[in-house]
Amino acid sequence: MKTFLSILLFSLIMTPPKNITQFVVNTVDGKPFNWNETHGKLILVVNTASQCGHTPQYEGLEKLYEKYKDKLIVLAFPANNFGSQEPGTNKEIAEFCSSQFGIRFPIMEKSSVKGEDISPLFQWLTSEVNPDFTGDIKWNFEKFLLDREGKLIRRFRTKVEPSDSTLIQAIEKN
Repeated sequence: MKTFLSILLFSLIMTPPKNITQFVVNTVDGKPFNWNETHGKLILVVNTASQCGHTPQYEGLEKLYEKYKDKLIVLAFPANNFGSQEPGTNKEIAEFCSSQFGIRFPIMEKSSVKGEDISPLFQWLTSEVNPDFTGDIKWNFEKFLLDREGKLIRRFRTKVEPSDSTLIQAIEKN
């Protein structure tokens, strides 16, 4: 009986996540993010950085969020994995996003999106089957679009701007 319970517990712990809401993530102010905020909405996860040549995409992400906020939530995950372009603290990141871009969508605490210390969420996102590609994130501002059940449906590289027609079509289609 003890062995059976051990195996059952292990299988429950080792069951691969079925959707994004099975991950515990904290907001930039250190509080657990409430996945209920995503209920019934598409989710756009973006790894961000404040000192990147693509940082102006924050403006487009905010516009996207405002335009589609009834059906889409944008979640920014600041990361310092590429060129040390996100050196700030969570507090500094929050201030930067607010003062420079007026960001109103949720910003999560700084995470690792690549390498040995990759967060479990990004390990899952980069390995989930989707029609685009799998594997490591190549640079800041890659985008992951998840359906209303929190399953990955599309993935976009950095150069796909928030206003790009392929991203807009994916949002409107879903």
